[in-house]
Amino acid sequence: MKAKWLPIAAAVTAALASQAAFAVDFHGYFRSGVGVSGDGDMVKYNVNKVGRLGNENDTYGEVQLGQEVFNKDGKTFYVDSMFAMASNGSNDWEGTGTVCNFDAKQCNGDSDFALRQFNVQAKGLLGFAPEATLWAGKRYYQRHDIHISDFYYWNISGAGAGIEGIQAGPGKISFAWVRNDRSAADVFGQYTQTGVDANGDPTYQKNEDLNVNTLDVRYAGIPLWQDGSLEVGAMYALVNETDAQKDLKNDNMKNGVMLTAELTQGILGGFNKTVLQYGTEGYSKTMAFYGDGSWYGAEAKDGADGFRIINHGVISMGDSWDLSHMLSYGVGNKMWDGNDSWTAFAGVVRPVYKWNDVMKTEFEFGYGKDTNKSTSGSKTSNDYQKFTVAQAFAAGKGFWARPEIRVFASYLKQGGDGNNNVFNSGKDDNTMNYGVQAEAWW
Repeated sequence: MKAKWLPIAAAVTAALASQAAFAVDFHGYFRSGVGVSGDGDMVKYNVNKVGRLGNENDTYGEVQLGQEVFNKDGKTFYVDSMFAMASNGSNDWEGTGTVCNFDAKQCNGDSDFALRQFNVQAKGLLGFAPEATLWAGKRYYQRHDIHISDFYYWNISGAGAGIEGIQAGPGKISFAWVRNDRSAADVFGQYTQTGVDANGDPTYQKNEDLNVNTLDVRYAGIPLWQDGSLEVGAMYALVNETDAQKDLKNDNMKNGVMLTAELTQGILGGFNKTVLQYGTEGYSKTMAFYGDGSWYGAEAKDGADGFRIINHGVISMGDSWDLSHMLSYGVGNKMWDGNDSWTAFAGVVRPVYKWNDVMKTEFEFGYGKDTNKSTSGSKTSNDYQKFTVAQAFAAGKGFWARPEIRVFASYLKQGGDGNNNVFNSGKDDNTMNYGVQAEAWW
């Protein structure tokens, strides 16, 4: 794996070095640290539902390099790239990639590397909209997220193309076509039995992923009143099955629509966002399972639909306190045989006390509850809880100031119907995380 990345890294470095070194844009993100729990290493537990503070047990990093490679007569071309690494942070020299023996159901290696972005962005090329950006390649595309729960609720990042930022009246309109394939394992099963060999043992064929193309249109920056704006958008998922895949499911999976409206209000030196979303067919699962639109549950039952309401924001409460919060309520209807509805609620709040310009005390409370109602009328539910306290040292006083080093302790608990002993090797319904973490972006 390492050998494969060296030529790519060398090519990127050579391309960027061909221009003046000062013109290279260098950005990135990382988090890493060390911790323990009753399960030995720290556990990462339903982050989207109960919050991420003191609830991340990985090492993750992104390195982004970009450069304007052409600028003439108002026309520009920009090349952007990003490489990412994820691991469990267990060793100094960690294995690269994950090599799996599916027969033995074993996987080795604790690190993965990915090419997250590699694209070209050009401006000034379109005579009817010189302000717009024409782009193609792989990129993060207009992602909308909630930081404290690492919850991306509107995001189709991937390989694609589009025209972004066309001035249209008071706002700007953008069009994109992005590919977001669905894992074969989730739709058809990883393998299909094809027969038996000479010894009478079954033979299998690996199934292909389901090809899904997403068409996306957004109208952003619509002014409403003082410090208030609106963004609306629609996504259309096109399912592109092969004949073999149609035979596997014994029916044609349906295309779906996801509609989003986001109201942003500046308030108390920060912001508040209210989001309304509605999805049909495969997007019903997006609403119920904290999806963002980048995966499409094409295997959902015909006629499935769902909706979601989100409110989140960050405000300043005087000179010493900041507060961030999120509330999410989503429902998916008739997503599979026997399912009438799946309801998902989550709430997270993070108050931060600032002692001085570099030291803070942070608290985070999180609660989530899922309820599955069957067509027979029976209900089952689970609830999820977390409380974290952290002493943090940051490069600045604001909520978003980074880098930050934090020492934390977290209490995690699961309750509800059935056996909730999910911690400490299946012995307890609660556990504690203790650790130290660094987080930075630049």
